Amino acid sequence: MAEEKTFFQYEDVTVTNARFMVASQTFAMNNITSVKASREDPKRLWPIVLIVVGVLLAVAGSTNMAIGLVIGGAGAAWLLLQKTMYHVMLTTAGGETSALSSKEREYIEKVVQALNEAIVARG
Repeated sequence: MAEEKTFFQYEDVTVTNARFMVASQTFAMNNITSVKASREDPKRLWPIVLIVVGVLLAVAGSTNMAIGLVIGGAGAAWLLLQKTMYHVMLTTAGGETSALSSKEREYIEKVVQALNEAIVARG
């Protein structure tokens, strides 16, 4: 049997020519037919609604100004704290699954690159 070669290892993620290990999950490289990175943008509708309601309350009159500022500020904070999520998507005979998620695009790209190298090396 050939020696197992490691293509990527960081914290609880390891990519070898035989396995892809993420935390407590292990995927056999023989079962993976393709790998890609995907992007999931956050839903921004509700924070924007809060900001608009806050602005409308703030300009409506002096009695509602404080409440409007609090609501608008909460919406703005919520909007600023939202981050885009990136995923490692694996395609197997059983379908497509998200195996790893992170807010760091470069990290996900490195894992996808290592997985692609491992797929090439196994065959």
